[in-house]
Amino acid sequence: MQLHDVCLAGAVAAVMLTAVVVEEPAAMSATAVKAVMEIQPRPECTAPPLSGHIVDVTLADMGSGTTGPSPGSYGTPGPYGTMTGGLSSHDMRMTLSVTPATVPAGTVSLRVSNKGRLAHEVVVLPLPSGQTVGQRVADSDEQRIDEAGSLGEASHNCAAGAGEGIDPSSMGWTTLMLRPGRYELVCNFPGHYDSGMYAELNVTK
Repeated sequence: MQLHDVCLAGAVAAVMLTAVVVEEPAAMSATAVKAVMEIQPRPECTAPPLSGHIVDVTLADMGSGTTGPSPGSYGTPGPYGTMTGGLSSHDMRMTLSVTPATVPAGTVSLRVSNKGRLAHEVVVLPLPSGQTVGQRVADSDEQRIDEAGSLGEASHNCAAGAGEGIDPSSMGWTTLMLRPGRYELVCNFPGHYDSGMYAELNVTK
């Protein structure tokens, strides 16, 4: 091989190496940008000033035996927060809590925060005398309880009243006129009541 050919081959190799070195940071930069975009928090939803006595309702769900989110362990949320490709709602520990649990009669506003990974709702039902929360029987097919006598609900994502469900890390709210008595607050998406999403609210004179 002549000296001219050696120099030419060296020049070509240098150009190819430069192209690789220049291209790789660009690819890494694109990956970094994508990662940053994926971890950006969603816009926060804040309830407006509500009238009457405020009751904070917290909705949560967690896979049985876990202490936090585990990638791939929940499947993909489907309609009404049911699961596809992972655990069913019956395999999850779900909670619905109210603070305070007792308020005076009159105007009562529920401020609902969804801290779970699935969509949820809150439906307000009168609690019959002698009955405790969690005793309603869900339909075996629909996996939902009878909502007859419902006084209202918070199921509209980042808005008041009824809707398609409150998204994870979001809120919903509703304002009701409640008489003295006992009420059961429930999430009535399929399987959620049987998974523990109910709580008692007492309204005094």
